[in-house]
Amino acid sequence: MAILDGKVALVTGAGSGIGKATALRLGRDGATVIAISRTRDEVEATAAEIEHAGGKARAATCDITDDAGMKALIAEILGHFGRLDIVVANAGINGVWAPIEDLAPEEWDKTIAVNLRGTFLTIHHAVPALEAAGGGAIVVVSSINGTRTFTSPGATAYSATKAGQLAMVKQLALELGQKKIRINAVCPGAIESDIEDSTEHRESEEAGIPLHFPEGDIPLTEGAKGKPGDVADVIAFLVSDAARHVTGSPVWIDGGQSLLR
Repeated sequence: MAILDGKVALVTGAGSGIGKATALRLGRDGATVIAISRTRDEVEATAAEIEHAGGKARAATCDITDDAGMKALIAEILGHFGRLDIVVANAGINGVWAPIEDLAPEEWDKTIAVNLRGTFLTIHHAVPALEAAGGGAIVVVSSINGTRTFTSPGATAYSATKAGQLAMVKQLALELGQKKIRINAVCPGAIESDIEDSTEHRESEEAGIPLHFPEGDIPLTEGAKGKPGDVADVIAFLVSDAARHVTGSPVWIDGGQSLLR
């Protein structure tokens, strides 16, 4: 019996990178996976891959910053599957990385909207469904930026959102614990993914301070980036009963990168 048999899991940003790897892993572990993204062809490919491997999945497109859209998505999940047990709030953007005086207010607002408002709306609408199922597990995908390192030049908006996500996790661990809902965060370092596609660097080097590292800035892998599956494996543990007494905890997944910086 797979460890997540009978569970229904929602994974946001499941079209690529960490989100896709997580959706595939939870599907292999027996969960029925609702994979969502704003890009239909990508998320449909994720669902098809889960089903091809013998799992159960459904693809949906939704903007996580849209209150009505997220509310409707959770209602659709409950109407079709009758329950929700696991939520992985992964969707996010890097946004614009620029010196603070050059970062436009609308650029700041967009990063805040996707990474913080989107995470809030995902949890806000999911909690009643998790509570109705008798409890559940939430994992928020944060970052080493804003939680343990502050050396990415120009990443003020991004780092603020990642720090905010971790603060949400710690705050909600007590509140949601009374509802038998666990919530934790993963904080990846450099991971092979497509998130750079959502990054605009604009004179960000002007905000940087020169740093000199030993050869390779990820000690465990001699500088090589981690794989999306490295994060997915930790998320799979956190949403399983093996982590039944773990809540309000960040897990840094960076091969020691953030300790060196």
